[in-house]
Amino acid sequence: MTNPRTDHPFVHRILDCGLEMAVLPLPGRPVVAMEIRLFAGFACEDPKYLGVTHVLNEAISKGTAHYDGRGLNDAFDEIGATHVSQAGRETFAFSGLCLPEYLPRSIALHAELIRRPTFPEDACSVAVELARQQLLALDDDPDELTKKLLYRQTYGQPLGRHVLGEPDTLARLNRDAIVEHWRSHFSAGRMYVAVAGGVDPDALADQFEKEFEGFHTGEQNPGPERERPCWNLNFAPVRRHYSKELEQEQIAICFPGSAVTDPDFYSGQVLIGVLSGGMSGRLFTEVREKQGLVYWVGAWSDHPRGAGFVHLGASSTPQNAEKTYNTLLREIDRLADDLTQQELERAQAGIVTRALTRGEVTRSKAAELCNDLFHHGRPLLTEEKLSRIQAVTLNDLRRYLEEHPRDRVGAVTLGPREIEFTNDG
Repeated sequence: MTNPRTDHPFVHRILDCGLEMAVLPLPGRPVVAMEIRLFAGFACEDPKYLGVTHVLNEAISKGTAHYDGRGLNDAFDEIGATHVSQAGRETFAFSGLCLPEYLPRSIALHAELIRRPTFPEDACSVAVELARQQLLALDDDPDELTKKLLYRQTYGQPLGRHVLGEPDTLARLNRDAIVEHWRSHFSAGRMYVAVAGGVDPDALADQFEKEFEGFHTGEQNPGPERERPCWNLNFAPVRRHYSKELEQEQIAICFPGSAVTDPDFYSGQVLIGVLSGGMSGRLFTEVREKQGLVYWVGAWSDHPRGAGFVHLGASSTPQNAEKTYNTLLREIDRLADDLTQQELERAQAGIVTRALTRGEVTRSKAAELCNDLFHHGRPLLTEEKLSRIQAVTLNDLRRYLEEHPRDRVGAVTLGPREIEFTNDG
C-alpha cells in the first residue's frame, strides 16, 4: 500500500487489494461515517438494459451468501448502524454511520453486501416491477421529467441517461442482466472509500485489505489495478419544447461551465450563489419578486467528472413562459455590468456558512472526502476550498461570464405552450 502525502490531517492510500482509501481522523467524535463508492453507475450500463443499476440497488440487500434480506438488516440493527445505498450517474454509493467500536463489524457487513449478494429471483422481479411503476409515475412529476428531457438531449449518451432507464429496457431486465452488471463493475479496483471519525487508519487499512482481498471483476481483469472510467461529454446545444397539459410551464436551461478541477471552478460556484443564494439571490429578487413571472426559480451547477454545467430552472404560467426564458438569460448577461461588491460578499458568506455548518456533521465530512477522491483523486482541506471561494473578485466573475458565453445553450420547455427561443445565440 502507498501513502502519497503526509502534510495534511488525511491518510490517503491505495491498498494492495486495489481499493483507494482516505481517512480523516477526528478524535472524540461520537460516531464514525463511512462512504463507499464504486465506478458502477448508470453511465456504465449496457444500452440494452438501461435502469439495471437502479434495479440492482433495490435487489442487492435482499440476500447474501450468509444472510437473507431480513437477517442482513437485523445484523446492522444489532450494532445500531445505518446503511443506505444509491445508484448514481457515474458511481454506486454505500453510506454508513455507526459508533466507533462497531466500525469493524459495519465494514464486514458492507463487504458481505458488496461482495456476496445472491440476488434472489423473486427480489429481482419485484425490483424490476417497482422501477417500472416509478418510471410511469415520472410522468406526473413535471420538474423531474423536465430534467430528464434536458439531460438526455444535451448530455447525450451515456451521461444523459436517467436512473430509471426506459420502458423498453426495463422490459428486458432479468436476474441475469442484474448479476452481469454487478459482476462486471463491482470490484476493489473500481472502489474508493472515505471514513471520518475517531478511527485508527492503520487498523482500517488492514481490515479493508482483509475484507476485499481478491475482489476483482473476473478473468478479464484478474488483478487489482485501479479503474477510473471517464466518459467524454459532447454537449449538444439543442432547444426543444415538449407538449404536456400542465397548469405551469416548466423551463430548464443549461450551458457549459467549469469542471471541479478547473482553475475558475470557484468563480462558478460564487456565480451560482449570486444567482440563487436564498431569497436575496438575483433570480428570486428580479424574476419572482419584482416581475412576478414565476412560481419558483433557481440556479445550480452539475459536475460530471471532468465537466461542468450551469443550470437555470423556473416554473411559470404559459403566458409568461417566453418572457421568463429570455429574462433568465438576460439576468446572467447583465451580471457582468451591474454586479455589486455587496452581492459578491453576500454570496461568498452564504457558501462559507453553509459549508462550515454542514461540515461539522461527521457524515458530511466523509461525503466531502469521497467527492474529493472522485474529482481530484486526492483529499483537499475544506479551508483550502473555502479560501478560494473567498478570494473570488468581481473581475473574476466578469472573466468567468466572458469565458463561458451563453451562445451554446441547451433548453427544454414542458407544458401547453411552445415558446420561440431567442436571446441565446
